[in-house]
Amino acid sequence: MNLALQTTIASAVSYTGVGLHSGREVAMELRPAEAGTGIVFVRADLPGRPQVEARAENVTSTMRATTIEDNGIRMFTIEHLMSALHGACVDNVQVIINAEEPPVADGSSGEFFRLIQEAGIRELDAERHEIVVDRLYRVDDGDKFVLALPYDGFRVSFTSINPHPLIGIQYGDYEITPEVYGSEVAAARTIAYEAEVEALHKMGLGLGGTLENVIVYNDEGWMNPLIYPDELVRHKILDLVGDLRLAGIVKGHFVAVKSGHALNTMMSKLLRQELGSNICGK
Repeated sequence: MNLALQTTIASAVSYTGVGLHSGREVAMELRPAEAGTGIVFVRADLPGRPQVEARAENVTSTMRATTIEDNGIRMFTIEHLMSALHGACVDNVQVIINAEEPPVADGSSGEFFRLIQEAGIRELDAERHEIVVDRLYRVDDGDKFVLALPYDGFRVSFTSINPHPLIGIQYGDYEITPEVYGSEVAAARTIAYEAEVEALHKMGLGLGGTLENVIVYNDEGWMNPLIYPDELVRHKILDLVGDLRLAGIVKGHFVAVKSGHALNTMMSKLLRQELGSNICGK
């Protein structure tokens, strides 16, 4: 049996934009990293350049985004970047950043995935330690749940149920390979209901959101055009792929109904506890 090797990006790439929730300008650079590093966010704007590892144990909040904290710093809304790295099967990278939140780009992971492809993927001389689902795992919250089942690959099946007649029930089922992720998932954007936007702003959230990076709908219809008729469920899958990367590079079939960041990261914590103590086996 050929063992998979760990990977990193072949060269550094950068992106500048605004944070979705903070609305602040942010510059981010992805740099190659050694085997066993995992995904590490480095705050270049702070004394000593403190860092936080993107792993499930460091998750401290899942309100409207996934937040990690360690060493006195936090990073929030990391799920889109994490999703692109997971979709591209990147084990190790340093994220050099000068703010608490990565740029939102167009509200999807497409730009990040493109940058990773532009940088190229380089294999490292170290074995990849995948998180291989060996039995059924389940996390629930009322009528919402995520199941993990043994599977020879990485597959996500997601059912989104939204009471708004414009959206209703959407279902997506994808084998997550770099090719499928890039063509079917990466471009799906964040979606918001117009009536909720003002409340989000009062909470200090969504301050960087515009019709250029968020799909907005109201009771009359969509305020900007969709890329896919089922873009909402595709974005839900994008988020789940990103949140699962906090467990490591996973192998299994994940079946989710109405799941969000709280249940997604709960599953990642469970898998880490049961199947591995760190992301890259260091």
